[in-house]
Amino acid sequence: MRLILRDRILACEPGRPLLMGIVNANPDSFSDARRLATLDEQVEAALEQVAAGADLIDVGGESGVTYTGPTAPEVEAERVVPLIESLVAEGVTVSIDTFKAPVAAAALDAGAALVNDVSGLADEEIAHLCAGCGAGLVVMHTRAAPKAIRFPAYDDVVADVEAFLRDAVARALAAGVGEEAIVVDPGPDFAKSPAQSVEVLRAFERLTALGHPVLAAISRKYFLGAITGRAPDRRLGASVAAALWAADAGAAIVRVHDVADVADALAVRDVLRRSADVPDVDPDDDALKWIRPDG
Repeated sequence: MRLILRDRILACEPGRPLLMGIVNANPDSFSDARRLATLDEQVEAALEQVAAGADLIDVGGESGVTYTGPTAPEVEAERVVPLIESLVAEGVTVSIDTFKAPVAAAALDAGAALVNDVSGLADEEIAHLCAGCGAGLVVMHTRAAPKAIRFPAYDDVVADVEAFLRDAVARALAAGVGEEAIVVDPGPDFAKSPAQSVEVLRAFERLTALGHPVLAAISRKYFLGAITGRAPDRRLGASVAAALWAADAGAAIVRVHDVADVADALAVRDVLRRSADVPDVDPDDDALKWIRPDG
C-alpha cells in the first residue's frame, strides 16, 4: 500500500508504520507540557522530530479541548501558515490538523500535503480542496461536532465506525480525492468513552479491511489515562506501548508526540524479531556503555 500526497509517494510497509510527529502552534493543547510560543521554537521542534524519525509533521492551530470555544479561521491560519511554509522550505512533508475549509485552503496554499480532518468530513469543501491540488485527506470517525462533548449510545460502536468511515471515504472519492490519497482514522476518544475507544482498537483488522491506510492517533490519549491513571504529560510508557501495538495491528501511520522514543521502540522490536540486524558500533565508543561521573 502507498500514500500519494501531492508530489510525494510514501510507502506504507506492514509492521513499520510511518511516524507522524506533532507540533501545536496554539496556546491550549491538552497534552503539551511545554508551549512552543514562537515560530523559531515550533520549527526547531518539528525538525528535531524529523531528525528522530518522523516521516511527516502534523501542524495544529487549534486544540480539540472542549473547555474553550472554536478559534476564528483567520486566527488559526495566522498560527499555522508561517510554520507550514518554513517546514515545506526545509523539505518536510506537512499535514494540517483542521476541520475548517478556509484554514485547509490556506495551509494547502502554503504547501501542506495532507489535511487531517477531525470532523469526519463535516464540510465536504475540504475534500474538494484536497482533490484540487492532489493532497491527501484523513477522514476520522466522530459522532460529535468539533470541540463538543457527546457520548452516543452505540448499539455496536465498531460497526458504527466502519459504516461511518465507508461513507466518508465514498464522499471523499466523489469529491475527486485520489484513491491512494485517503487515510482513515477510527478517532479514539472522539465521541467515545475510553472503553469504546479500546473496543474499536481491538477490532483493528476490520479497519484495515476498509482498504485504505489507517492512522492510529493514540499518543497521550484519554483512554490511556483511564488505563494507567496518569495525566497526559505522564503517558509516555503507555503511548509507546500503544504505538507498538498499533504497528503490529496494521496501522500505516502512528501519530505521536514522542517521536524519538517510539522510533527507538520500533527499532529494538525489529532487531529482537530478527527483521533487522544490530548496527555496527565502535567498540571504543564509551558513550554507549556508561555515563562517566566526570562527564
